[in-house]
Amino acid sequence: MLLTWEQELKKWNVDIRFHNLNETKLSSEETAIAAGIIGQTGNQEKNKDYNRCIKLYSWMKGGSILGVGYRLFEELAGENEKKHCNDKFKKILLELPGLLVLDEGHTPRNNQSLMWKALTKTTTQRRIILSGTPFQNNFSELYNTLCLVNPKFSHQIMSETSCGRNFTKNAGRKRKVNAARDEWASLTSSISKTNSGADGLKKLRSMIEPFVHIHKGSILQNTLPGMRDCLVILRPTDLQRELLQNVARVEKFLEQAYLASLISVHPSLVADKPEFSDHKRKLKSLASDPNAGVKTQFLIKLIQLSTRLHEKVLVFSEFIDPLLHIKNLLKSHFSWNDGREMIYMDGDQGIKQRQHLINSFNDKHGEAKVLLASQRACSEGINLVGASRVVLLDVVWNPSVERQAICRAYRLGQEKMVYVYHVMTLMEVKKYARQAEKERISELIFSSPEGGGAGGGGRRSGCDEVVSEDKVLEAMVGHQSFGSVFERIVHQPKESDLVNTFGFVDLKQ
Repeated sequence: MLLTWEQELKKWNVDIRFHNLNETKLSSEETAIAAGIIGQTGNQEKNKDYNRCIKLYSWMKGGSILGVGYRLFEELAGENEKKHCNDKFKKILLELPGLLVLDEGHTPRNNQSLMWKALTKTTTQRRIILSGTPFQNNFSELYNTLCLVNPKFSHQIMSETSCGRNFTKNAGRKRKVNAARDEWASLTSSISKTNSGADGLKKLRSMIEPFVHIHKGSILQNTLPGMRDCLVILRPTDLQRELLQNVARVEKFLEQAYLASLISVHPSLVADKPEFSDHKRKLKSLASDPNAGVKTQFLIKLIQLSTRLHEKVLVFSEFIDPLLHIKNLLKSHFSWNDGREMIYMDGDQGIKQRQHLINSFNDKHGEAKVLLASQRACSEGINLVGASRVVLLDVVWNPSVERQAICRAYRLGQEKMVYVYHVMTLMEVKKYARQAEKERISELIFSSPEGGGAGGGGRRSGCDEVVSEDKVLEAMVGHQSFGSVFERIVHQPKESDLVNTFGFVDLKQ
């Protein structure tokens, strides 16, 4: 994200210096300052602390911006005893900023995390949180986010509730903080209930209205060609169905969901899992066959048809193993090369390497056709407008992760209609329903008076009549030997009552 901010300042020719504390090397301006301080010339690196001192000194001179990643801020200003912490760095970061801006400000939302605790110790009064998805998983996380941008929010809750007003003035700070959190939990407990939450919702919105500003996000709807959102439920192969039935007997819920996700992509992904040792030899023998997995079968066909239309495909997965497996399938099926026709990105790659890959993928005249991306590592703060087809291989619990992933392609700079495919089997539908419910709650809280949500305009694409038909999906459904893989399809699922009732429309109706 810091590189994006740096690029934007250069793009708009803003005469404000940007010091990237995450960058280990000094910029030319910082090198000049270093030379002036200690008489050195050239960019001779001493160590990380030396360069950080120069960057902090340059920023402290005034009239500039200091960019710090969340993890680095936690390391330099937090309370982690296992990490070496420079007390001077800590004091500067916690006390000197005149304005604190938290981009993707929902990131530090866990009040038990060192990151959140470090940020609560900043003394800066003027604060801004930027987020297209402030509601992530639950109301407790939202409360933590609101307290970061408005440290007096807990006092406000206590002053506006009858319990809080009756709370003794002599109560200790910790008791007051806990009481405020309890009041928040009581206030929000009924909001998710369709019939009884209206009063609580009204009160909550009135409490956050003074400091939460909602942009309805129509700029994307008004300037981009549009977005077609599609829920694609696929029929698993006989082997996949058998393995999924075995998964249903796994006791640990998260482990069950993980295994189901792998099997739904391709059965060979669980060949080494102890639960499927009896099938190991057979599963390994199928590894190179894309038709052995219904999702890989769908993906190969989609990529094949999309590239004929000169459209690039962006594939997101929550897990690394499916992406690596798909990369191998693409190599063998299309004779493509890694880094040329297909690009792979995950969190282990350095920032500069990832930026190089992003530039290669977005190059209109480049050879890249497919980008395989780790959802958590590549879903925020990057621009992937080279893609016009987005495939979400997994169903994630947090709807904002999905939304952020989609908005890598559906964003300013996109020149084509964007088609999004939420690919799943029937076993994953219940998980998707829970995700949709979280998004419904977010819309209730953050819908603007004009009717838009807080998602930056990334969900809606206008009336069905003006959205282009999906020629690729139509061709896949109509193909005599391929159409049978589809169980059901729902168009624009997040705008439809079909999600709430799950009375899906059959594909052939």
